[in-house]
Amino acid sequence: MSIESDRDWRGLRAVGRIVALTLDLLEREAAVGVTTAALDAGAAAFIGFHGAFSAPARTYGFPGTVLVSVNDAVVHGIPDGRALRDGDVVKFDVTLEKDGYVADAARTVVLGRGSERALALKACAEAAFARAMDVARAGALVRHVGAAIDAEVCARGFRVIRELGGHGVGRTIHEPPFMPNFDDHRQRHRLSRGLVVAIEPIIAAGAPAMITDDDGWTVRTKDASLTAHFEHTVAITDGRPILLTAA
Repeated sequence: MSIESDRDWRGLRAVGRIVALTLDLLEREAAVGVTTAALDAGAAAFIGFHGAFSAPARTYGFPGTVLVSVNDAVVHGIPDGRALRDGDVVKFDVTLEKDGYVADAARTVVLGRGSERALALKACAEAAFARAMDVARAGALVRHVGAAIDAEVCARGFRVIRELGGHGVGRTIHEPPFMPNFDDHRQRHRLSRGLVVAIEPIIAAGAPAMITDDDGWTVRTKDASLTAHFEHTVAITDGRPILLTAA
């Protein structure tokens, strides 16, 4: 969507703040021995208290409230009875709807005594997002945002997962434009002032090829390598984008 009124700003900031607070809750409660189902239940109660809904559950029938992907799981992990372990790399992806507005954000958490490789992977996803924020402004080509992400990831010795990327958001979960995390010459879209997009580097420590579990949702790296994910919903301006999913 493109922001056209003060009402749009208020609506997006309101739902974006709930997304940020939900991620804060998940990161705070994530600990060795806690199940992903328990984390999801706590998030569901918190989200409901604030009058919001899980957009993946409502739109696509996702069997949970938030997406929790552990270690080699890239995206769309279903919360279940799995207990988290020391060193796990956990990706929390929260997409919420409230009053007709949708915001989407994700972060990676490394539990306990994570390996140096895991911590470097997490830092890389965050740094790649920061690089994208330097480029994503009105008039810029979408592919140049992807080029900035890919350059940062490659410089740190990791790989972007090319099939996955950012997207427009605001009224529904997935809106145009698709935003690849690399310099895709087929993508000729230019960012415009007021456009709302989710920028989300999704990266792998090994080969970026993916497979889907039998549950039909969870996507993993084919070589079982670790992955990281970092995302915010932002509004495009003539300068740096405005974060809409920051508490």
